Amino acid sequence: MPSREEMAANKYLAPIAHRFLSPELWRFTRRSVPRGVALGLFCGFIIPIGQIFLAAFLALPARANVPLAALVTFVTNPLTLPFWLVVAKETGELVLNIDVAMGVGAAEKLAADGGWLAVGMELAGITAFGFFVLAVTSAALGYVLSGWMWRFIVHRKRVRRLRQMEKRLNQRLEADHG
Repeated sequence: MPSREEMAANKYLAPIAHRFLSPELWRFTRRSVPRGVALGLFCGFIIPIGQIFLAAFLALPARANVPLAALVTFVTNPLTLPFWLVVAKETGELVLNIDVAMGVGAAEKLAADGGWLAVGMELAGITAFGFFVLAVTSAALGYVLSGWMWRFIVHRKRVRRLRQMEKRLNQRLEADHG
């Protein structure tokens, strides 16, 4: 992933570099982290090529964490793409209920009627719709889960700090009375 300095030197980002490289878009805050995760997941599933740049550019108006949005898009990569293609096809079929609407053996009926090209086009449409469903649901789940994780981690750190402060205070009190 390119660093902030490398992005600043990019000639294509020059017109918007002052906004794109704003420090608030690179900080990890409780609002920017869930936005970055959701945006990265959405862009990762919605388009297979150029998803990192799309996530980075969409992070501007969403005020999302830019590096996190770009990093999360790697959930879909060339190694995981076959898995996600199958999941998207199954998701599209489940949501659209193609076999129920057309009866059992719908692919065989379409193959006999319109040939294998028609079957391929329908499968591509079902898979594309499945990717859209995955993009929306994973973005929503990613937003909620990362928000919960952020709160959990911050709460744990606060409790740990309070325990350490209490321990040091007890040691000081014992030293003063001892």
